[in-house]
Amino acid sequence: MSAEHATPLLDRVRTPQELRALDDEDLPQLAAELRQETIDAVSVTGGHLGAGLGVVELTIALHKVFDTPHDKLIWDVGHQTYPHKILTGRRDRIRSLRQGGGLSGFCKREESEYDTFGAGHSSTSISAGLGMAVARDLGGRKQNVVCVIGDGAMSAGMAYEAMNNAGAMDSRLIVILNDNDMSIAPPVGAMSAYLARLISGETYRQLRNWAKQLAKILPKAWERRAARAEEYTRGFWTGGTLFEEMGFYYVGPIDGHNFDHLLPVLRNVRDTQNGPILIHVVTQKGKGYEPAEISADKFHGVNRFNVITGAQEAAGGGAPSYTKVFANALIEEAKADEKIVAITAAMPSGTGLDRFAEAFPDRTFDVGIAEQHAVTFAAGLAVEGYKPFAAIYSTFLQRAYDQVVHDVAIQRLPVRFALDRAGFVGADGPTHAGAFDVTYLCCLPGFVVMAASDEAELVHMVATAAAIDDRPSAFRYPRGEGTGVALPKRGEVLPLGKGRVLREGSAVAILSFGARLGEALKANDQLASFGLSTTVADARFAKPLDEDLVRQLASHHEVLITIEEGATGGFGAQVLHYLAREGLLDQGLKVRTLTLPDSFIEHDKPQAMYERAGLNASGIVAAVFAALGKDLGAAEAAWLA
Repeated sequence: MSAEHATPLLDRVRTPQELRALDDEDLPQLAAELRQETIDAVSVTGGHLGAGLGVVELTIALHKVFDTPHDKLIWDVGHQTYPHKILTGRRDRIRSLRQGGGLSGFCKREESEYDTFGAGHSSTSISAGLGMAVARDLGGRKQNVVCVIGDGAMSAGMAYEAMNNAGAMDSRLIVILNDNDMSIAPPVGAMSAYLARLISGETYRQLRNWAKQLAKILPKAWERRAARAEEYTRGFWTGGTLFEEMGFYYVGPIDGHNFDHLLPVLRNVRDTQNGPILIHVVTQKGKGYEPAEISADKFHGVNRFNVITGAQEAAGGGAPSYTKVFANALIEEAKADEKIVAITAAMPSGTGLDRFAEAFPDRTFDVGIAEQHAVTFAAGLAVEGYKPFAAIYSTFLQRAYDQVVHDVAIQRLPVRFALDRAGFVGADGPTHAGAFDVTYLCCLPGFVVMAASDEAELVHMVATAAAIDDRPSAFRYPRGEGTGVALPKRGEVLPLGKGRVLREGSAVAILSFGARLGEALKANDQLASFGLSTTVADARFAKPLDEDLVRQLASHHEVLITIEEGATGGFGAQVLHYLAREGLLDQGLKVRTLTLPDSFIEHDKPQAMYERAGLNASGIVAAVFAALGKDLGAAEAAWLA
């Protein structure tokens, strides 16, 4: 290392402007340092490691070639943006990643001007980028708009809708297809790199345009033949015929870890003034860190880990996760019923369906990042008498709401939705929180909506959903490990619309829907210490609602508290609607509905997030005292005395 470079290059690069001052020859050293900094940071915080390691060189090249933040750089999803954050003035905070009060694990516009578009769900970048490109054109500005999208995200229909629109509009837009699974690309080497440089250059583009103009003066039949021959000759050597058909100029594939390949192509594309361009870049997920390179999921999402060995810290105390409990329960049901099939939208391990696939490979379907298709595909299976379980994170089912309404609910098809990640999800923050499913499902006629209060209840709800064969159903459960309760070998079918009472009291009633039941029981103990006799009930169902139970609680208690891990308009709204319709609010009953707040709560540990939302034992106790018009502070002081 020269005296000039005695200081690590990364210490000299705090912003992309400083990066652009480096010579091209310095970039491999910078990449090595950036890769090591990313590994060290994520070993402390946990997070999405493999995707970021795969785009280190691409991230450097993009900020080197393009004038960010004037030029707009849009990252799809954001799992891969940790190196981007380090290079854009956030290195000093990178070890706060995904921690309470720290950096987001995704792009966030409020966090940096370099985060052009906030993301958390897949396949949005091209649509957003096209919107920015059209706004640029309408405003008469000169700037580049660059979208980076992974090959997995390209399985979503939204990406193709955006590309089709962009190709038709002929607005200047640069799309980088980051192919990190070798699912699209032919072998990448010197010849493909040479061809990519050639066809991205102005000389080739001028020759191609000249050939097109020549073809136009030929008879129509010859014009069509010449155009088709040119297109498919290029497709034979370089791939990309599909993208050309959609109106994009295709360049690639090129080696995403080789600056000698990346920089010339990016500069050629930057300097051209023609319409939409797609650059096909091949990378290796987890590049440069052997434990990630050899891992089955390339260290997609990790806990804190030992940098030397790659060994990850255990996630919790040993109780099985709700996801694992769901998978095992579904396997037991499928052993008894050959009509049960399972569907996931690119999340087999996240939903536990990888375990189901080991037992029933022919009855498991991973449709890719395509939730809309997943739902209607499940509807088609249901039409033919099969019993589909669509295991989709609550937050991702939002993407298929029209299909849930139109293709499932209206036709009253018995599709069963297993909604993982209900409620707060901790470090992934508001983009991944399961906040709205109870609200958007309860308003659909005929839907059965359940929530598990613990793992044993989840096992019963899997069995219940399997037995519901005349209407759609959904059951929700949280992320992470359960309470450690004893589990039945196979679930029992619950009576539809019937809850259960766990504690009997006379003054206060707490009606819990979902996994806040444990906090309700803690609140019961605290209220008892203040002399308030309390009933605690588990609703189990938001729809059909246990009206007999609600009437009983309303008629025999002064205060009724509902609590749920969902937004306003969900379970509490169902209870209030029933009470109002029956005139039970006219008898002096004091009702409080505890829901997620009407705001997006930033990432933190789930316990801290629920405390901030008032959805814990102390929040329940405070709501009871507020309903009674009593001073909780004075009561606590008297109790402590």
